[in-house]
Amino acid sequence: QVQLVESGGGLVQAGGSLRLSCVASGNMFGVNIMAWYRQAPGGQRQLVASITSDKTTVYGDSVKGRFTISRDVVANTLSLQMNSLKPEDTAAYYCHARRLFPIPYDYWGQGTQVTVSS
Repeated sequence: QVQLVESGGGLVQAGGSLRLSCVASGNMFGVNIMAWYRQAPGGQRQLVASITSDKTTVYGDSVKGRFTISRDVVANTLSLQMNSLKPEDTAAYYCHARRLFPIPYDYWGQGTQVTVSS
């Protein structure tokens, strides 16, 4: 089992910055990919950014150039630096971990709310 706990959400004005953190605990063996997803009210959960154990990153088109994902494999932490925030970034943000082996499995945190006011 893997437990994920997010922190760092809050209310910020448009143009501001926030940093989200996720601490992972438990058996991390086989967990290769970690990511941030977000879900706005009435919307689907969407990928914000992902990072593999060898630091390969993927970003959603809407956040490229504004958000930066980072990961400390030793400390089992995941971060998301969000700059130039826009009202459309308002959503619940979820930390995600994917175990690839021995049995593929997805783990989710409880989410942290980010609200960007115009």
